[in-house]
Formats: sequence, structure tokens, C-alpha cells
Amino acid sequence: MFLHTHPYPPYIPKNATKLIVGTLPPPRFTTGELNSKDVDFCYGSSNGLLWPILNKIFELDLLYEDSKIAIKQRKDFLNQHGIGVCDIVSVAKRKKIDASDLGMQNVVLRDMIAILKENPKIDTLLFMGGNSKNGPEYFFRRHLKIYNLKLEIVSDIVPRIHRVKLPSSKRIITTVSLTAPSGAANRAIGSMDEYKLQKQKNLNYTTLDFRIAQYAPFLGKDNN
Repeated sequence: MFLHTHPYPPYIPKNATKLIVGTLPPPRFTTGELNSKDVDFCYGSSNGLLWPILNKIFELDLLYEDSKIAIKQRKDFLNQHGIGVCDIVSVAKRKKIDASDLGMQNVVLRDMIAILKENPKIDTLLFMGGNSKNGPEYFFRRHLKIYNLKLEIVSDIVPRIHRVKLPSSKRIITTVSLTAPSGAANRAIGSMDEYKLQKQKNLNYTTLDFRIAQYAPFLGKDNN
């Protein structure tokens, strides 16, 4: 069994109001076997789409390389915009060494409620995926049960929005389940009515364009 340990602690600026929440980066980030286009930071996989999405929305001109400059670019962006990154999985075991969420076993979760209490300005969790098994929303729901809490539906239209009231507090946390920024989610996007409609209007419309339009409003910048 491969012990898939998260290589990065949460990166949460003091001014963070939003928190990006996923599961685990690919195993090569745990073993340190990065390729030349990987960035040694959260969501730095050369196969991942989160930073390309942010790059397009905010016109960041990011570097995609294994360098300190590329890391600094990403940290500077998060600091400037008050966005943190805190994946919910701390460690998991795998029979097959790959990045699939379904392949995770014996999962140990980070204490997200404690992390939220330590960061009182955060009011929104941006899940990198929905409620499918071993996705971030799925694990967060499981984690809430420890505190006898549950998500309440706000909007059942993709991206689905929920909220939860923290214990011993009037503080409300909103959660948004965005379409995962991975190639594996492209098939699901292709079946969505909104994507089909946009594709009919513009044959050059891509699954990346779909994500950009979906993510932009929740990151504090309209995609106009």
C-alpha cells in the first residue's frame, strides 16, 4: 500500500475570506518526483487546471515550471485576493499509485471546523468537486457529522451551494461545489446542458471556458 501524504500544510493568508478545498495532489508531489512543468505548491500539477483557470480570470501571466518564482507568483496572488488553500485530506492509503479520489482508502481528514475557527474571516469554502464519493464535499459532510452538523441547501443548480452554521457561533459558512479542475471531469461537463448550449453558440467553446465562467463569480471577479 502506498501512503499518500499531503505534502503541503494549509496556505491561509490572514486576510483570507475564501478557502479552496480539494483532496490530495498527485502522488509524485508526495514522493518529490515533480516534472519540469510542475510547480512545487498547492495545485501545482502540470495536469491540473486550477491555476490555468485563475490565470485566465485574473490575467496573471503565471509561469508553469518547477521554480521558486512560480511558487511566489501563486502565493502573491492568494495573499492579494484573500484566498486560502486547504485540502481536506491529510493522508490516505492506495493500492494503485494514482491520483483518483475513488482509490483513496483509510482516509484521514484535516479538522476543517478547527481550521475555520482559527481563521475567523473565512466565510466561503470553494470545493474542487461535488458530492461524489471521496470528493471534497463528500468528505466535508462526513467531517461535519463529528460535530453534529450538516449542510443546508441554498441552491441545487450546478455549482451547488450549501451553508452551515458553526457551533457556538452565529457564523455562517457558505460552500460552493465547483466542477473539479481535472481532466477527469471533462466528460461530466460535456453532458451538462449549459455546456451544450454554449458549444452550439460557439464551436470553439471548451471545457476550460466552461470552468472559467463558473469559477469567476465565486472568486470575486466577474468574467466579463
